[in-house]
Amino acid sequence: MQVECKLFGPFRDDAGVENVGGEYDEGTTVGELLRELAADYPSLDGRLVDEDEATTAGPTVVTLNKKNVNHLDGLETPLSDGDTVRIVPSVYGG
Repeated sequence: MQVECKLFGPFRDDAGVENVGGEYDEGTTVGELLRELAADYPSLDGRLVDEDEATTAGPTVVTLNKKNVNHLDGLETPLSDGDTVRIVPSVYGG
């Protein structure tokens, strides 16, 4: 199945690319996609997944079709053909 995945802000800068999606097996989860990205782009290692908490890391926001995955099934959220995943650092300030 084809999944579009885009990196934003410092994630894009550190990986050197914006579009990191591709072909995935049926049944792939958001967590598996994030772990694969961290393996493919070492600059992202430890910045996408908090293994101790089994959730996205720190201020990282991961959306699936514009919905925060933490409001779905978290890292266990299954992907489907044509999905769009966006990986964005949270922005704080005032």
